[in-house]
Amino acid sequence: MIETESDRDQHSELVDLLARLIRFDTTNWGPGRSAGERPAAEWVAGQLEAVGWSPQVLAPDDAPDRASVVLRIPGMRRDLPAMLVHGHLDVVPAAPDDWAVDPFGGVVEDGYIWGRGAADMKDMCAMTLATVQRWARENVRPERDVVVAFLADEEAGGRYGSRWLVRSHPELFAGVQAAIGESGGMFRWLRHGDRSARCYPVGTAERGSMHLRLTARGAAGHGSRPGPTTAISVLVDAVHRFAHHRWPIHLSAPVRAQLEGTAEVLRLTVDLDTDAGVEACLELLGHAADVARFTVRASTTPTVLTAGYKVNVIPATATAEIDVRCPPGYADQLEAALPGLIGEEVEYEFTSHSLPISAPMDGPWFAAIRDAVGRADPEAVVIPYCMGGGTDAKAFARLGIAGYGFAPLGEDPQGRIRQGVHGVDERVPVASLLWGVRVLDDFLRYV
Repeated sequence: MIETESDRDQHSELVDLLARLIRFDTTNWGPGRSAGERPAAEWVAGQLEAVGWSPQVLAPDDAPDRASVVLRIPGMRRDLPAMLVHGHLDVVPAAPDDWAVDPFGGVVEDGYIWGRGAADMKDMCAMTLATVQRWARENVRPERDVVVAFLADEEAGGRYGSRWLVRSHPELFAGVQAAIGESGGMFRWLRHGDRSARCYPVGTAERGSMHLRLTARGAAGHGSRPGPTTAISVLVDAVHRFAHHRWPIHLSAPVRAQLEGTAEVLRLTVDLDTDAGVEACLELLGHAADVARFTVRASTTPTVLTAGYKVNVIPATATAEIDVRCPPGYADQLEAALPGLIGEEVEYEFTSHSLPISAPMDGPWFAAIRDAVGRADPEAVVIPYCMGGGTDAKAFARLGIAGYGFAPLGEDPQGRIRQGVHGVDERVPVASLLWGVRVLDDFLRYV
């Protein structure tokens, strides 16, 4: 792609758009606690209206501050299946005292744009906004309908965002067959010894999130006079079983494709037909295996423990929460094994039951992603992978929409990388962002 003066103007605008989005505090602390996305959503809608588009700002009646923005852009061929591009406006909390800059300052410095949401995922929101603004100004029409969604509440599961929209306004996504969103399309080097390859992993699957709350009950009493078991001891035994359970390898098609593709470009020979071969492959690839180290199997990780209020009082109840992740094609086996880990003395409930999803790796959608990346970086390899966590793609999957993790970011010439996602000093390189918006524009025009 040859950069034009119009490109350079858009790039300056893109940096300003992301900085402005970061300055909206859209912190999501979890269920029932949020700064709210409405001010950011209304600003995004205003930017779209200023160039002639007619977006909708939508929110549940019981949570009017949890607003999302949806816009459908008509394509030249209305008979073709539509494409959805989505990003979320909410962000996880940030502790300002821990940061080198104001996390909501939208600081542009040292070749980065800094701030909470810079890399998760107001960068994709800014790229999408800049792209469709440019289309309006230059009277561009994409090949097919493109539906654009700027969503609330992704960081807490989408109850007020994607899940609410899918349930209450499915007509907004009529005809949509595929979607792109976060967690993929970002440049990385694959390296093994003296071998290397330029790679853009693209998410084609997500592990399921089937979180559990365990509750154990027993007799309350004096800490000096315990019985044979207590609510805490029963719970701790169950938590120990979860923490130390080694789930068997379940090599889903997307994870196999990731490992095979990585080994191929690094010219390594691997055996993925046996458990021992998979373990050896992970060891051989090392860091190049990336998230596949976790997605080759289920995981059950204790994350929250709650019990008691005074050191000399035995509590009557104790609770724990377990982060359960399930690879594609393994939900039935996982759920069948859970009762044995939980035990008969412990009550349980699912606080989240979001099944794993997969999208085709051999059809036109993935091919279009690969082609768009290849036009911008001819030496690139595009490899599918399974995300360890989940995104709004799970909600849209309920409408039969195939979700791909593709929010493109390119290589920074000075070696800068996006950093601080859900951590401190979150930032994205300006050069990576500028490459990304060109690829996104190209992909959405011609997909």
